Amino acid sequence: MTYAIIFVSDMERSTRFYRDSIGLPLRFQSPEWTEFNTDGATLALHGGSPVSGPEDDPDHLPAGRCRPGLGVPDLDAFHQRMLDAGVPCLQGPTTTFGTRLALYADPDGLPLSVSEL
Repeated sequence: MTYAIIFVSDMERSTRFYRDSIGLPLRFQSPEWTEFNTDGATLALHGGSPVSGPEDDPDHLPAGRCRPGLGVPDLDAFHQRMLDAGVPCLQGPTTTFGTRLALYADPDGLPLSVSEL
């Protein structure tokens, strides 16, 4: 596990909660993305959308949900293994903000981000 993204409806309110109530040290804050200093995996907040919407749309980021992120050394080999296993691919390997990543769905439909280390 390299990170978990929590989708939020109000960045300021959620930042205050995780910083002031939970006590996590703030690493970076912006209107759509905030990170906290944690030991190990990164905890990030991302601006979310209303809960209603098409669940199979990878751009539908409902507030109150979480997306775990995994890191692998070879994303192409991992992607092929997922396809061979019949795992639903929501977004094939692509480069976003300088990072290669793909998006898969677990058996309950929870999106999992997988990035290349």
